[in-house]
Amino acid sequence: MVTTAGWLYLGAGTLLFFFWAYGIVSFALDVKNVYVPAVRGWRAASDEQESDRDPTEEPAPTEQLY
Repeated sequence: MVTTAGWLYLGAGTLLFFFWAYGIVSFALDVKNVYVPAVRGWRAASDEQESDRDPTEEPAPTEQLY
């Protein structure tokens, strides 16, 4: 027979597991809905900026410090 303390222990463990799982799911959804589109937009803008450059243009010479 499970005692009152045992029921409290099981209930507390279940409650903590619920919040732990909820946190993991929330993090995954944030990554999917916030960070992935932001990275895609950043990469698209970077690729567009690269394609706007003249391919025959040479990069500017850099100053040598030694």
